[in-house]
Amino acid sequence: MVSSMAQTQGCISELVTNVENSWMLNSIPLPTNALFGTDGIRGKAGELLNAPLALQVGFWAGIVLRSHATHSGPIILGQDSRNSSDMLAMALSAGLTAAGVEVWYLGLCPTPCVAYLASITNAIGGIMISASHNPPEDNGIKIFDADGGKLSKALQGEIEAGLRGQLSPDLRINNCGRHYARTELIKTYSQSITTPLGSGLQGMKIVLDLAWGAAVGLAPAVFTEMGAEVICLHNEADGDRINVNCGSTHLDILQAAVVAHQADMGFAFDGDADRVLAVDNTGRTVNGDYILYLWGRHLQQRQQLPDNLIVSTVMANLGFEKAWQQLGGKLIRTAVGDQYVQAEMRKTGGMLGGEQSGHILCSHYAMTGDGLLTALHIAAVVKEANLSLGEMVDQSFQTYPQILRNVRVLDRERRLGWESCQPVQQAIAKAEVAMGDHGRILVRASGTEPVIRVMVEAANAEIVHHWTNELVSQVEQHLGSF
Repeated sequence: MVSSMAQTQGCISELVTNVENSWMLNSIPLPTNALFGTDGIRGKAGELLNAPLALQVGFWAGIVLRSHATHSGPIILGQDSRNSSDMLAMALSAGLTAAGVEVWYLGLCPTPCVAYLASITNAIGGIMISASHNPPEDNGIKIFDADGGKLSKALQGEIEAGLRGQLSPDLRINNCGRHYARTELIKTYSQSITTPLGSGLQGMKIVLDLAWGAAVGLAPAVFTEMGAEVICLHNEADGDRINVNCGSTHLDILQAAVVAHQADMGFAFDGDADRVLAVDNTGRTVNGDYILYLWGRHLQQRQQLPDNLIVSTVMANLGFEKAWQQLGGKLIRTAVGDQYVQAEMRKTGGMLGGEQSGHILCSHYAMTGDGLLTALHIAAVVKEANLSLGEMVDQSFQTYPQILRNVRVLDRERRLGWESCQPVQQAIAKAEVAMGDHGRILVRASGTEPVIRVMVEAANAEIVHHWTNELVSQVEQHLGSF
């Protein structure tokens, strides 16, 4: 019987031949808008994200990363549990090796594992195959630079130019790269996130919702290694069920489990484990705003937070911002997307940042959002405080009532051009005048899903409900898909 690796190598060799013989993308249709969104390339597997496209993305990513690298080295490649991830991994590896790049393949692993290993080895970059919190039928390609950060827009632009036939590769490449399975490197990552904590989590009972995704093998192991009693939900790699009614976007099962098991807390990861949300011992949700506040206060007390700065996004709750300011802190808001948070942190020297949705970055330990690392540190902060997570939340801040509604808009052109819709703009202006300084409105097109997001926040819950319903109605009427 031919081994799985031999079969994989055979597929890769055939695809390498194809890409070397025809490197132009003339036969593959691309959307007229930018291919790269706020978190890489994302779409339906088998439609936008198919093997021919992944082959060319791998080839051009290899060409661009090689041309800008200061040294020669491999590209780290990992994936989540989606059924389409194996197909995309083989195609990407074929394109990368055709570009003369060596591939270190990790297999199933969290996104931050790829980013971390890219930053500490001689790799020239990393690629993760995942659509994060999206449903199983979607997939995505995230590309990291040699420092483990999200690839810059400039380099994304070069890759896309190649995909659109606007660049010519160096056809003098006469040596293909090699594909190596390097699953042992995942242990290096797990050691990096547990070593800084030292004292451990002995005596704590923690529930983990692993969303049938990338963290199913790693998360239970690291929490157990730290001494916690671990109860797992959705803890198999299942490409048919990844993120389905579980994980960081569906907390109800985790909330019930924490209460039923009388656990100290629970953590819910998304499909690639670069984000996490918590549940306290009473079953209440603890979102990214609370995580940033609690971790930020912990770092502030230890004088490890330069300028008492936290970087977050326009989605951060006003209650969080006001409470942080009362502690002498400063909050800088960016556009939605952890790449914008990361860019602002690099610009300002900020050490802590993140999103309400659970992408948390702490530059003391990593250069990208890391759900496992964040969960371990929050658990350690709670243990050190000798309080329950619920008590710590009660002593932090009260959120302003906030509603976020998604309106499905399948037409990409209409979704990305929503700002030119005058009835919607007029409705937003009317709401802003009515709310004055006592509330906020944020309407935006998602960079990762076919939706327009409508957020309304105010001190009065009735006002929030009224204007949310009004704005959603206008977006559905003039832009929505039915």
